[in-house]
Amino acid sequence: MMNWGFLLLAAAVIACLGPAPAATQQQPRFQAVPAPATGRSALPAKSIAPAELLSELRKGGYVLYFRHTSTDFSRDDTKSRSDDDCANQRLLTDKGREEARQIGAAIRDLKIPVGQVLASPRCRTMETALLIFGRAEKANEVRGGPATPDNPDRYAALRRLLTAPVKPRTNLVISSHGNPFYATAGAPYLEEGEAAVVRPLGMDFAVVARLKHDAWRALGR
Repeated sequence: MMNWGFLLLAAAVIACLGPAPAATQQQPRFQAVPAPATGRSALPAKSIAPAELLSELRKGGYVLYFRHTSTDFSRDDTKSRSDDDCANQRLLTDKGREEARQIGAAIRDLKIPVGQVLASPRCRTMETALLIFGRAEKANEVRGGPATPDNPDRYAALRRLLTAPVKPRTNLVISSHGNPFYATAGAPYLEEGEAAVVRPLGMDFAVVARLKHDAWRALGR
């Protein structure tokens, strides 16, 4: 026979406890690698000599898109409740921090002008930007929207940044992740610490070079 007294008591306990916390209270974690941009390649259409690339970067007008430097892959963002919850995110390793410092020193020594520095709000991308450039603005548009993975326009804001003209004598910097660039510019995937040099074309953009973290100083040789 069913114990109605027990069931009523259980229902009363559940009502007192209240509903479970909404899932939206937790920071959405990044999804699996998205499909690469259709009909695009993230490789330069032609090679450019280091001296010529340096000359172009000194003139300005480019977007420098960095994937964050080396991280600890034994960790992930699953339990992270906000962008500032660094304790529960995948973070830079000491190697990654040194890579970022070396990139920053090389860019300063090469006298490459840098204007606005936009960074994904995640701790590893912010730290990368701060170690390289000493400053960064949190910008969700350079990360895209992990909360709506099925939305084909979740990287629309990033595409606008990559296509919008940049003033001469300065370069726009983006410190972000591999997924957004892969989904926007195509394959192959950026390595940790690798940068893509992008020329905005108004309605489109072109990747003119890719530089790994230890390749910057070679531009000045």
